[in-house]
Amino acid sequence: MHEDDTVVAFMDLHPVTPGHVLVVPRAHAVGLEDLDEDTGAQVWSVGHRLARALRRSGLPCEGINLFVCDGEAAWQTVFHFHLHVIPRSAGDGWEVSPESDVERGRSHLDAEAQAIRRAFR
Repeated sequence: MHEDDTVVAFMDLHPVTPGHVLVVPRAHAVGLEDLDEDTGAQVWSVGHRLARALRRSGLPCEGINLFVCDGEAAWQTVFHFHLHVIPRSAGDGWEVSPESDVERGRSHLDAEAQAIRRAFR
């Protein structure tokens, strides 16, 4: 499907929808924190190009999910970083429920943002 010096892309053996593709760096990285920025940029660039190709492919594709599972708590089961490029259509049967009834107060949001800003530097 795609291959260069940095990444390979291939069909997922257990797709959640037809056309589900994985983009995998050649160099081992367990998760995002282990991925160097240049490799990460190439993973996302290839993922973007594959998303465009999926929309033009004739496969059912009304939308795209780019999905990363980083850590066991985030459903990572293969501990080599990879990006899922998943074509989506209404009623395709795959579901990730992003809705939450929890609303964070401004003071909590500000404190969390401050902690992230400190760690980002």
